[in-house]
Amino acid sequence: MKINYSLDDMRLFWVVAKQGSFSKAALELSMPISTLSRRIKNLEQSLQLRLLNRDAHRVTLTGSGVQYFQRCGGLLEALQSAGDALFDEKGEASGTINVSAPNNFTQYKLAHIFNAFLREYPKISINLSLSNKNIDLEKEHIDLAFRACDEVPLDWISRPLKQVKSIVCSSPALIEANTISHPKELQKLPVILSNPVRVWELVETTTGEKFSYTPLPPARLEADDLHVVSRAVIEGLGVGFIPYFMASEWIESGKLVRLLPKWSGQPRTVHLLYRDRDNMPYRLRLFIDYLIRASDN
Repeated sequence: MKINYSLDDMRLFWVVAKQGSFSKAALELSMPISTLSRRIKNLEQSLQLRLLNRDAHRVTLTGSGVQYFQRCGGLLEALQSAGDALFDEKGEASGTINVSAPNNFTQYKLAHIFNAFLREYPKISINLSLSNKNIDLEKEHIDLAFRACDEVPLDWISRPLKQVKSIVCSSPALIEANTISHPKELQKLPVILSNPVRVWELVETTTGEKFSYTPLPPARLEADDLHVVSRAVIEGLGVGFIPYFMASEWIESGKLVRLLPKWSGQPRTVHLLYRDRDNMPYRLRLFIDYLIRASDN
């Protein structure tokens, strides 16, 4: 049988049965008696069962009404309990936060912040999904995401957090045999690509000249992970466009050389994304405020 009533109809019946009176139930519900009576009749018609015996002085339950009252009472109490639990959780520093973030940016810039936050709030957990691909945030039930992007997903709030600058790098051996002075000469060198960056947007730091380099296929290697890309560049398989926060330690150790030192990648802004400013759990508000403070330091 197809049921054509809402849980609210069930709740109205439950209040009437509990009060034993339409007038008392209408007072509790702040609803006209005529409206309440009509809603109960509609419920009975939908169920094709008489639930209440009505007379001038009182309301009593039929046999079917007793069974329905006992069953729907437990269901409504469970729903109320679930709602109360969520309401209580909204104001407590507890529960799980689902986070999406890029692999290497998390390792170098975020992991220590996450760990410090978890130490400060021992009842909060983080469920971290690492990917350089733009996953479906809603499908994966993500509460908060970090993305280096120009366009923010529809209906998500964006807060600029950090800027990431990439530089063109090579192994010392490869550049010894292939000296270049302008980005247009990159086309003569083998390339290692880091997805999803398909175009290297470069700017000359003294003159402001801009150059967009789109590597021609096929690249010697394409990968989603910057450690894999960097390892291929270090081993001389091609040049790569690597974030400075990663490349700097390998340049200092002599494993990498910076090509075109007067040219840098145009900074890409990492955004902090979340859905709602107001109706969010307390744990998420704490986490957002913590991240913003940490990024300002």
